[in-house]
Amino acid sequence: MAERYSSFDRRGWAWFLQRLTAAFLVIVLAFHFMLLHFVNHAYEITFLGSQARMSQVGYFVTMILFLVTATFHGVNGVFNALVNQGLKGTQKKVVLGVLVVASAGLIVQGVRLALAMTGLV
Repeated sequence: MAERYSSFDRRGWAWFLQRLTAAFLVIVLAFHFMLLHFVNHAYEITFLGSQARMSQVGYFVTMILFLVTATFHGVNGVFNALVNQGLKGTQKKVVLGVLVVASAGLIVQGVRLALAMTGLV
């Protein structure tokens, strides 16, 4: 008999956010690959990094949203996979703490990189 993948309630907020972040990531990646396939890569960079201030802010916001959703989706998936493998009690809390701290560090570095790339610093 197949194991149930999800260790969280299907009616809960974590289940909904996991599905929502997956949909967002698929849409953003589809848009990116569509631009790469149908438009010359140089035009995509020009489009995304245009010199208008609003475009820079929009590009920055898109990068941060992608980073946050990918981080949540990945960390939530790893944590649930470990819970399904039998992680319990103190180990569960320690692993969750390590994943949260690592995610926070990743997001801080991602924001710094996004600010540097867009020139909004």
